[in-house]
Amino acid sequence: VPSALVLALALALPSVALENGLARTPPMGWMSWERFRCNVDCQADPRNCISEQLFFEMADRLAEDGWRELGYEYINIDDCWAAKQRDVAGQLVPDPKRFPSGIKALADYVHARGLKLGIYGDLGIFTCGGYPGTMLENVKQDAQTFAAWGVDMLKLDGCYSSAEEQAKGYPEMARALNATGRPIVYSCSWPAYQGGLPPKVNYTILAEICNLWRNYDDIQDSWDSVLSIVDWFFTNQDVLQPAAGPGHWNDPDMLIIGNFGLSYEQSRSQMALWTVMAAPLLMSTDLRTISPRAKEILQNRLMIQINQDPLGIQGRRIVKEKSHIEVFLRPLSQAASALVFFSRRTDMPIRYTTSLAKLHFPEDAVYEVQDVYAGKIVGALKTADNFSVVINPSGVVMWYLRPMALPVQPWHVVRQQAPGEGYRPALL
Repeated sequence: VPSALVLALALALPSVALENGLARTPPMGWMSWERFRCNVDCQADPRNCISEQLFFEMADRLAEDGWRELGYEYINIDDCWAAKQRDVAGQLVPDPKRFPSGIKALADYVHARGLKLGIYGDLGIFTCGGYPGTMLENVKQDAQTFAAWGVDMLKLDGCYSSAEEQAKGYPEMARALNATGRPIVYSCSWPAYQGGLPPKVNYTILAEICNLWRNYDDIQDSWDSVLSIVDWFFTNQDVLQPAAGPGHWNDPDMLIIGNFGLSYEQSRSQMALWTVMAAPLLMSTDLRTISPRAKEILQNRLMIQINQDPLGIQGRRIVKEKSHIEVFLRPLSQAASALVFFSRRTDMPIRYTTSLAKLHFPEDAVYEVQDVYAGKIVGALKTADNFSVVINPSGVVMWYLRPMALPVQPWHVVRQQAPGEGYRPALL
Protein backbone atom coordinates (compact mmCIF):
# COMPACT_ATOMS: atom_id res chain seq x y z
CA VAL A 1 0.00 0.00 0.00
CA PRO A 2 1.57 3.37 -0.97
CA SER A 3 2.64 5.41 2.06
CA ALA A 4 0.40 8.31 1.01
CA LEU A 5 -2.55 5.94 1.24
CA VAL A 6 -1.53 4.79 4.73
CA LEU A 7 -1.21 8.42 5.79
CA ALA A 8 -4.63 9.24 4.35
CA LEU A 9 -6.09 6.27 6.21
CA ALA A 10 -4.43 7.31 9.46
CA LEU A 11 -5.81 10.83 9.14
CA ALA A 12 -9.26 9.42 8.44
CA LEU A 13 -9.15 7.08 11.44
CA PRO A 14 -11.59 8.82 13.79
CA SER A 15 -14.34 8.63 11.18
CA VAL A 16 -13.32 5.12 10.10
CA ALA A 17 -13.42 3.49 13.53
CA LEU A 18 -15.99 0.76 13.75
CA GLU A 19 -17.40 1.85 17.13
CA ASN A 20 -20.04 -0.86 16.97
CA GLY A 21 -19.38 -2.39 20.39
CA LEU A 22 -19.68 -5.88 18.88
CA ALA A 23 -17.65 -9.10 19.10
CA ARG A 24 -16.32 -8.36 22.58
CA THR A 25 -15.46 -12.06 22.65
CA PRO A 26 -14.59 -14.14 19.54
CA PRO A 27 -17.73 -14.82 17.45
CA MET A 28 -19.07 -18.39 17.53
CA GLY A 29 -21.32 -20.17 15.09
CA TRP A 30 -21.51 -22.10 11.85
CA MET A 31 -20.33 -21.28 8.33
CA SER A 32 -21.06 -23.03 5.06
CA TRP A 33 -17.83 -22.70 3.09
CA GLU A 34 -15.34 -25.40 4.05
CA ARG A 35 -17.88 -28.22 4.13
CA PHE A 36 -20.34 -27.19 1.40
CA ARG A 37 -18.24 -24.86 -0.80
CA CYS A 38 -19.96 -23.59 -3.94
CA ASN A 39 -22.24 -26.58 -4.53
CA VAL A 40 -25.13 -24.97 -6.42
CA ASP A 41 -26.51 -28.10 -8.09
CA CYS A 42 -29.73 -28.41 -6.12
CA GLN A 43 -31.23 -30.73 -8.70
CA ALA A 44 -28.58 -33.44 -8.29
CA ASP A 45 -27.77 -32.75 -4.63
CA PRO A 46 -30.68 -30.94 -2.93
CA ARG A 47 -29.52 -31.84 0.58
CA ASN A 48 -26.03 -30.33 0.31
CA CYS A 49 -26.36 -27.44 -2.13
CA ILE A 50 -26.12 -23.77 -1.12
CA SER A 51 -29.83 -23.04 -0.63
CA GLU A 52 -32.16 -21.62 1.99
CA GLN A 53 -33.03 -25.20 2.96
CA LEU A 54 -29.45 -25.87 4.08
CA PHE A 55 -29.47 -22.77 6.29
CA PHE A 56 -32.96 -23.48 7.69
CA GLU A 57 -31.78 -26.97 8.67
CA MET A 58 -28.49 -25.76 10.21
CA ALA A 59 -30.39 -23.11 12.18
CA ASP A 60 -32.65 -25.87 13.55
CA ARG A 61 -29.60 -27.89 14.57
CA LEU A 62 -27.94 -24.94 16.35
CA ALA A 63 -31.19 -24.19 18.17
CA GLU A 64 -32.16 -27.75 19.10
CA ASP A 65 -28.90 -29.66 19.67
CA GLY A 66 -27.39 -27.60 22.48
CA TRP A 67 -25.16 -25.36 20.36
CA ARG A 68 -26.97 -22.05 20.89
CA GLU A 69 -26.82 -22.26 24.70
CA LEU A 70 -23.04 -22.68 24.49
CA GLY A 71 -22.65 -19.51 22.42
CA TYR A 72 -22.73 -20.82 18.83
CA GLU A 73 -25.12 -18.16 17.58
CA TYR A 74 -24.18 -17.19 14.01
CA ILE A 75 -25.44 -19.00 10.92
CA ASN A 76 -23.15 -17.67 8.20
CA ILE A 77 -23.88 -17.88 4.48
CA ASP A 78 -20.63 -17.92 2.49
CA ASP A 79 -20.13 -17.42 -1.27
CA CYS A 80 -22.48 -18.49 -4.10
CA TRP A 81 -25.81 -17.38 -2.58
CA ALA A 82 -26.48 -14.56 -5.04
CA ALA A 83 -28.11 -14.42 -8.44
CA LYS A 84 -25.59 -13.96 -11.25
CA GLN A 85 -26.76 -10.38 -11.86
CA ARG A 86 -27.86 -7.46 -9.72
CA ASP A 87 -31.49 -6.36 -10.21
CA VAL A 88 -32.61 -3.33 -12.23
CA ALA A 89 -32.06 -1.06 -9.21
CA GLY A 90 -28.49 -2.33 -8.95
CA GLN A 91 -29.20 -4.33 -5.80
CA LEU A 92 -27.73 -7.70 -4.89
CA VAL A 93 -30.43 -10.38 -4.94
CA PRO A 94 -30.34 -14.02 -3.84
CA ASP A 95 -30.61 -16.77 -6.43
CA PRO A 96 -34.41 -17.05 -6.91
CA LYS A 97 -34.40 -20.85 -7.34
CA ARG A 98 -32.18 -21.65 -4.36
CA PHE A 99 -33.42 -18.88 -2.04
CA PRO A 100 -37.07 -18.46 -3.09
CA SER A 101 -38.13 -16.95 0.25
CA GLY A 102 -35.38 -14.30 0.14
CA ILE A 103 -32.70 -13.42 2.68
CA LYS A 104 -35.03 -11.34 4.88
CA ALA A 105 -37.25 -14.40 5.47
CA LEU A 106 -34.17 -16.50 6.25
CA ALA A 107 -32.98 -13.86 8.73
CA ASP A 108 -36.42 -13.83 10.38
CA TYR A 109 -36.33 -17.63 10.67
CA VAL A 110 -32.86 -17.53 12.21
CA HIS A 111 -33.77 -14.69 14.61
CA ALA A 112 -36.93 -16.52 15.74
CA ARG A 113 -34.62 -19.30 16.97
CA GLY A 114 -32.48 -16.92 19.03
CA LEU A 115 -29.69 -16.97 16.45
CA LYS A 116 -28.02 -14.46 14.13
CA LEU A 117 -27.45 -14.46 10.37
CA GLY A 118 -24.18 -13.76 8.60
CA ILE A 119 -23.72 -13.14 4.88
CA TYR A 120 -20.84 -12.99 2.42
CA GLY A 121 -19.75 -10.23 0.08
CA ASP A 122 -16.61 -9.50 -1.91
CA LEU A 123 -14.90 -6.17 -2.43
CA GLY A 124 -14.26 -6.50 -6.15
CA ILE A 125 -15.81 -7.06 -9.56
CA PHE A 126 -16.81 -10.64 -8.69
CA THR A 127 -16.88 -12.83 -5.61
CA CYS A 128 -14.27 -15.61 -5.52
CA GLY A 129 -16.98 -17.95 -6.86
CA GLY A 130 -17.83 -15.64 -9.78
CA TYR A 131 -20.98 -13.97 -8.39
CA PRO A 132 -21.56 -10.19 -8.36
CA GLY A 133 -18.99 -8.40 -6.22
CA THR A 134 -19.19 -5.10 -4.35
CA MET A 135 -17.40 -2.40 -6.32
CA LEU A 136 -16.52 0.86 -4.56
CA GLU A 137 -19.65 2.51 -5.97
CA ASN A 138 -21.81 -0.31 -4.51
CA VAL A 139 -20.45 -0.23 -0.94
CA LYS A 140 -23.11 2.03 0.57
CA GLN A 141 -26.00 0.39 -1.27
CA ASP A 142 -24.89 -3.14 -0.32
CA ALA A 143 -24.46 -2.18 3.35
CA GLN A 144 -28.01 -0.80 3.34
CA THR A 145 -29.32 -3.94 1.60
CA PHE A 146 -27.72 -6.24 4.20
CA ALA A 147 -29.09 -4.11 7.04
CA ALA A 148 -32.59 -4.07 5.53
CA TRP A 149 -32.48 -7.87 5.28
CA GLY A 150 -31.65 -8.15 8.99
CA VAL A 151 -28.09 -9.42 8.57
CA ASP A 152 -25.94 -9.55 11.74
CA MET A 153 -22.49 -10.25 10.30
CA LEU A 154 -20.75 -9.51 7.02
CA LYS A 155 -17.70 -11.36 5.72
CA LEU A 156 -16.15 -9.18 3.01
CA ASP A 157 -13.73 -11.11 0.79
CA GLY A 158 -11.18 -9.57 -1.56
CA CYS A 159 -11.08 -11.49 -4.85
CA TYR A 160 -10.84 -9.42 -8.06
CA SER A 161 -9.72 -6.16 -6.42
CA SER A 162 -6.46 -4.21 -6.27
CA ALA A 163 -4.50 -3.20 -3.15
CA GLU A 164 -5.63 0.40 -3.72
CA GLU A 165 -9.30 -0.60 -3.99
CA GLN A 166 -8.98 -2.66 -0.81
CA ALA A 167 -7.31 0.21 1.09
CA LYS A 168 -10.24 2.40 0.16
CA GLY A 169 -13.10 -0.09 0.20
CA TYR A 170 -12.59 -1.92 3.52
CA PRO A 171 -12.68 1.28 5.65
CA GLU A 172 -15.53 2.57 3.50
CA MET A 173 -17.62 -0.53 4.24
CA ALA A 174 -16.98 -0.03 7.99
CA ARG A 175 -18.40 3.50 7.68
CA ALA A 176 -21.31 2.30 5.56
CA LEU A 177 -22.24 -0.47 8.03
CA ASN A 178 -22.04 2.02 10.93
CA ALA A 179 -24.28 4.42 9.03
CA THR A 180 -27.08 1.83 8.68
CA GLY A 181 -27.65 1.93 12.43
CA ARG A 182 -27.87 -1.88 12.52
CA PRO A 183 -25.27 -3.74 14.60
CA ILE A 184 -23.38 -5.83 12.02
CA VAL A 185 -20.17 -7.67 12.93
CA TYR A 186 -17.61 -6.92 10.23
CA SER A 187 -15.21 -9.65 9.10
CA CYS A 188 -12.52 -8.52 6.65
CA SER A 189 -10.30 -10.58 4.38
CA TRP A 190 -8.10 -7.55 3.70
CA PRO A 191 -4.83 -8.69 5.38
CA ALA A 192 -4.97 -12.15 3.76
CA TYR A 193 -4.76 -10.47 0.34
CA GLN A 194 -1.76 -8.37 1.41
CA GLY A 195 0.33 -11.22 2.82
CA GLY A 196 -0.83 -10.76 6.41
CA LEU A 197 2.26 -8.91 7.68
CA PRO A 198 3.68 -5.38 8.00
CA PRO A 199 4.56 -3.16 6.27
CA LYS A 200 1.74 -4.02 3.86
CA VAL A 201 -0.69 -4.71 6.73
CA ASN A 202 -1.14 -2.14 9.49
CA TYR A 203 -2.81 -3.99 12.36
CA THR A 204 -3.40 -0.79 14.35
CA ILE A 205 -5.53 0.58 11.53
CA LEU A 206 -7.16 -2.81 10.91
CA ALA A 207 -8.31 -3.09 14.52
CA GLU A 208 -10.05 0.28 14.11
CA ILE A 209 -11.91 -0.92 11.01
CA CYS A 210 -12.85 -4.59 11.43
CA ASN A 211 -14.16 -6.87 14.20
CA LEU A 212 -12.24 -9.85 12.85
CA TRP A 213 -10.06 -10.47 9.86
CA ARG A 214 -8.65 -13.34 7.84
CA ASN A 215 -4.86 -13.08 7.93
CA TYR A 216 -3.80 -16.14 5.98
CA ASP A 217 -4.79 -19.01 3.64
CA ASP A 218 -8.19 -20.71 3.51
CA ILE A 219 -8.38 -23.84 5.63
CA GLN A 220 -8.77 -27.15 3.78
CA ASP A 221 -10.02 -30.45 5.19
CA SER A 222 -6.58 -31.76 6.12
CA TRP A 223 -4.12 -31.89 9.01
CA ASP A 224 -1.44 -30.36 6.75
CA SER A 225 -3.67 -27.32 6.29
CA VAL A 226 -4.25 -26.96 10.05
CA LEU A 227 -0.50 -27.24 10.72
CA SER A 228 0.39 -24.66 8.05
CA ILE A 229 -2.03 -22.17 9.67
CA VAL A 230 -0.71 -22.89 13.18
CA ASP A 231 2.88 -22.48 11.94
CA TRP A 232 2.18 -19.15 10.26
CA PHE A 233 0.25 -17.72 13.22
CA PHE A 234 2.77 -18.65 15.89
CA THR A 235 5.86 -17.86 13.79
CA ASN A 236 4.41 -14.36 13.46
CA GLN A 237 2.93 -14.11 16.95
CA ASP A 238 4.96 -11.03 17.90
CA VAL A 239 3.09 -9.09 15.21
CA LEU A 240 -0.31 -10.80 15.48
CA GLN A 241 -0.79 -11.32 19.21
CA PRO A 242 -0.93 -7.62 20.22
CA ALA A 243 -3.48 -6.91 17.44
CA ALA A 244 -6.18 -9.11 18.98
CA GLY A 245 -8.56 -8.11 21.76
CA PRO A 246 -12.21 -7.44 22.57
CA GLY A 247 -13.89 -6.25 19.38
CA HIS A 248 -11.03 -7.13 16.99
CA TRP A 249 -9.74 -10.67 16.40
CA ASN A 250 -7.28 -12.56 14.23
CA ASP A 251 -9.20 -15.25 12.33
CA PRO A 252 -7.28 -18.44 11.43
CA ASP A 253 -10.41 -19.66 9.58
CA MET A 254 -13.06 -22.31 10.23
CA LEU A 255 -13.12 -25.33 12.52
CA ILE A 256 -13.13 -28.48 10.35
CA ILE A 257 -13.85 -30.86 13.24
CA GLY A 258 -16.52 -33.38 12.21
CA ASN A 259 -15.48 -33.60 8.57
CA PHE A 260 -13.17 -36.09 6.82
CA GLY A 261 -9.59 -34.87 7.12
CA LEU A 262 -8.78 -34.91 10.84
CA SER A 263 -8.33 -37.82 13.22
CA TYR A 264 -9.83 -37.68 16.71
CA GLU A 265 -6.53 -36.45 18.22
CA GLN A 266 -6.08 -33.85 15.47
CA SER A 267 -9.65 -32.61 16.01
CA ARG A 268 -8.92 -32.10 19.71
CA SER A 269 -5.73 -30.28 18.75
CA GLN A 270 -7.46 -27.87 16.38
CA MET A 271 -10.05 -26.97 19.03
CA ALA A 272 -7.39 -26.39 21.71
CA LEU A 273 -5.09 -24.35 19.47
CA TRP A 274 -7.92 -22.17 18.11
CA THR A 275 -9.05 -21.57 21.71
CA VAL A 276 -5.58 -20.58 22.88
CA MET A 277 -5.39 -18.21 19.86
CA ALA A 278 -8.61 -16.48 20.97
CA ALA A 279 -9.90 -17.38 17.50
CA PRO A 280 -13.51 -17.13 16.34
CA LEU A 281 -15.14 -20.58 16.64
CA LEU A 282 -16.95 -20.92 13.32
CA MET A 283 -17.70 -24.57 12.58
CA SER A 284 -17.99 -25.77 9.01
CA THR A 285 -19.39 -29.27 9.19
CA ASP A 286 -22.69 -31.05 8.65
CA LEU A 287 -24.48 -30.62 11.98
CA ARG A 288 -27.22 -33.01 10.80
CA THR A 289 -24.84 -35.97 10.75
CA ILE A 290 -22.01 -34.95 13.10
CA SER A 291 -20.57 -37.79 15.20
CA PRO A 292 -20.97 -37.78 18.99
CA ARG A 293 -17.17 -37.63 19.42
CA ALA A 294 -16.80 -34.55 17.20
CA LYS A 295 -19.77 -32.91 18.90
CA GLU A 296 -18.27 -33.55 22.32
CA ILE A 297 -15.07 -31.71 21.31
CA LEU A 298 -16.96 -28.73 19.92
CA GLN A 299 -19.34 -28.57 22.89
CA ASN A 300 -16.69 -28.71 25.63
CA ARG A 301 -17.94 -26.09 28.12
CA LEU A 302 -14.61 -25.32 29.76
CA MET A 303 -12.95 -24.96 26.35
CA ILE A 304 -15.61 -22.47 25.29
CA GLN A 305 -15.30 -20.58 28.58
CA ILE A 306 -11.55 -20.22 27.92
CA ASN A 307 -12.09 -19.17 24.29
CA GLN A 308 -14.64 -16.56 25.41
CA ASP A 309 -12.54 -15.16 28.27
CA PRO A 310 -13.45 -11.48 28.72
CA LEU A 311 -9.83 -10.25 28.79
CA GLY A 312 -9.51 -11.36 25.18
CA ILE A 313 -5.75 -11.85 25.26
CA GLN A 314 -4.46 -14.04 22.41
CA GLY A 315 -2.14 -16.83 23.57
CA ARG A 316 1.45 -17.42 22.52
CA ARG A 317 3.78 -20.32 21.85
CA ILE A 318 6.27 -20.21 24.72
CA VAL A 319 8.27 -23.41 24.14
CA LYS A 320 9.36 -25.21 20.98
CA GLU A 321 11.32 -28.35 21.83
CA LYS A 322 13.70 -30.28 19.59
CA SER A 323 11.57 -33.31 20.48
CA HIS A 324 8.65 -31.74 18.51
CA ILE A 325 6.69 -30.82 21.63
CA GLU A 326 5.34 -27.27 21.79
CA VAL A 327 3.76 -25.42 24.70
CA PHE A 328 1.24 -22.61 24.33
CA LEU A 329 0.05 -20.23 27.03
CA ARG A 330 -3.00 -17.98 27.15
CA PRO A 331 -3.47 -15.54 30.06
CA LEU A 332 -7.07 -15.41 31.32
CA SER A 333 -9.08 -13.23 33.66
CA GLN A 334 -8.71 -13.55 37.44
CA ALA A 335 -5.03 -14.53 37.03
CA ALA A 336 -6.02 -17.90 35.53
CA SER A 337 -4.32 -19.39 32.45
CA ALA A 338 -4.70 -22.02 29.78
CA LEU A 339 -1.76 -24.23 28.84
CA VAL A 340 -1.67 -26.45 25.75
CA PHE A 341 0.96 -29.15 25.39
CA PHE A 342 1.02 -30.14 21.71
CA SER A 343 2.87 -33.03 20.07
CA ARG A 344 3.87 -32.82 16.42
CA ARG A 345 5.23 -36.34 16.64
CA THR A 346 3.74 -39.09 14.52
CA ASP A 347 5.29 -42.12 16.23
CA MET A 348 3.96 -42.75 19.75
CA PRO A 349 2.66 -41.04 22.90
CA ILE A 350 5.42 -39.08 24.60
CA ARG A 351 5.91 -38.22 28.27
CA TYR A 352 6.86 -34.56 28.60
CA THR A 353 8.28 -33.29 31.88
CA THR A 354 8.57 -29.65 32.88
CA SER A 355 7.53 -27.25 35.65
CA LEU A 356 5.47 -24.08 35.83
CA ALA A 357 8.67 -22.24 36.79
CA LYS A 358 10.20 -23.25 33.43
CA LEU A 359 7.06 -21.92 31.74
CA HIS A 360 7.55 -18.44 33.27
CA PHE A 361 4.90 -18.74 35.98
CA PRO A 362 5.58 -16.57 39.06
CA GLU A 363 7.57 -18.00 41.96
CA ASP A 364 5.79 -19.27 45.07
CA ALA A 365 2.38 -19.53 43.41
CA VAL A 366 0.03 -22.51 43.73
CA TYR A 367 -2.52 -23.46 41.07
CA GLU A 368 -5.47 -25.77 40.89
CA VAL A 369 -5.09 -27.65 37.59
CA GLN A 370 -8.05 -28.90 35.59
CA ASP A 371 -7.72 -31.09 32.49
CA VAL A 372 -9.91 -29.35 29.89
CA TYR A 373 -10.82 -32.48 27.91
CA ALA A 374 -11.13 -34.92 30.81
CA GLY A 375 -12.90 -32.29 32.91
CA LYS A 376 -11.16 -33.63 36.03
CA ILE A 377 -9.21 -31.62 38.58
CA VAL A 378 -5.65 -32.91 38.27
CA GLY A 379 -4.63 -31.43 41.63
CA ALA A 380 -2.74 -28.53 43.16
CA LEU A 381 0.59 -27.57 41.63
CA LYS A 382 3.34 -25.34 42.99
CA THR A 383 5.39 -23.34 40.51
CA ALA A 384 8.58 -25.20 41.41
CA ASP A 385 7.09 -28.73 41.15
CA ASN A 386 8.11 -30.90 38.20
CA PHE A 387 5.19 -32.62 36.47
CA SER A 388 4.71 -34.88 33.44
CA VAL A 389 2.00 -35.07 30.80
CA VAL A 390 1.57 -37.86 28.24
CA ILE A 391 0.71 -36.41 24.82
CA ASN A 392 -0.56 -38.58 21.95
CA PRO A 393 0.86 -38.16 18.42
CA SER A 394 -0.57 -34.98 16.79
CA GLY A 395 -2.55 -34.57 20.00
CA VAL A 396 -2.77 -32.18 22.92
CA VAL A 397 -3.08 -32.07 26.67
CA MET A 398 -4.84 -28.87 27.72
CA TRP A 399 -4.90 -27.47 31.24
CA TYR A 400 -6.89 -24.72 32.90
CA LEU A 401 -4.98 -23.26 35.86
CA ARG A 402 -6.67 -21.26 38.61
CA PRO A 403 -4.51 -19.57 41.24
CA MET A 404 -5.03 -20.88 44.78
CA ALA A 405 -2.25 -18.73 46.24
CA LEU A 406 -0.48 -16.00 44.33
CA PRO A 407 2.68 -13.98 44.93
CA VAL A 408 2.29 -10.26 45.60
CA GLN A 409 1.96 -9.13 41.97
CA PRO A 410 -0.74 -10.95 39.98
CA TRP A 411 0.87 -12.56 37.00
CA HIS A 412 -1.67 -11.47 34.37
CA VAL A 413 -0.89 -7.80 35.13
CA VAL A 414 2.79 -8.41 34.40
CA ARG A 415 1.94 -10.16 31.13
CA GLN A 416 -0.48 -7.54 29.96
CA GLN A 417 2.15 -4.86 30.42
CA ALA A 418 4.77 -6.76 28.43
CA PRO A 419 3.15 -9.40 26.25
CA GLY A 420 6.14 -9.56 23.91
CA GLU A 421 8.93 -9.71 26.49
CA GLY A 422 10.40 -12.92 27.77
CA TYR A 423 7.85 -15.21 26.09
CA ARG A 424 9.56 -15.92 22.81
CA PRO A 425 9.68 -19.59 21.80
CA ALA A 426 12.70 -21.14 23.50
CA LEU A 427 14.59 -24.15 22.24
CA LEU A 428 15.32 -26.04 25.44
